[in-house]
Amino acid sequence: MTLEEVVGCNITDKKMDTVSQALEELLVAAQRQDCLTVGVYESAKLMNVDPDCVVLCVLATDEEDQDDIALQIHFTLLQAFCCDNDINILRVSGLRRLAKVLGEPAPVDNSEPRDFHCILVTNPQCQPLKCQALKDVGNYCEESRCKNQWIPYLSLQER
Repeated sequence: MTLEEVVGCNITDKKMDTVSQALEELLVAAQRQDCLTVGVYESAKLMNVDPDCVVLCVLATDEEDQDDIALQIHFTLLQAFCCDNDINILRVSGLRRLAKVLGEPAPVDNSEPRDFHCILVTNPQCQPLKCQALKDVGNYCEESRCKNQWIPYLSLQER
């Protein structure tokens, strides 16, 4: 490995950590302001009704979801819709981390846990979200598109 490769890896790792932290901050801020839609079906309904209010679509999977054909079809359709409507998309792994960040309690007996596979951050016209985290995540998505990586990927780590 050359010096450029080693330095490049360190910079990339730091950038990923920064963007992961910014994403977590953004999700918490959006949740506090009631600007979060959670769930594949709920997200699809919102994007059908008002796609202009959506500023970020987070698609989350873990290894056990890779073989879920229905989920992958939903993701493909959501990604196409987001691309057609200039909505930033981010693929992440770490559903447990997302649940923890959003304060999801542990499922009790037969209760159904919330579906964190798709999360939308919305930006209401009357009171737009103004936070550095949204800018950081948006910049990361834009930089990725400039590198022909149309759907950037982040791995959220347990802390």
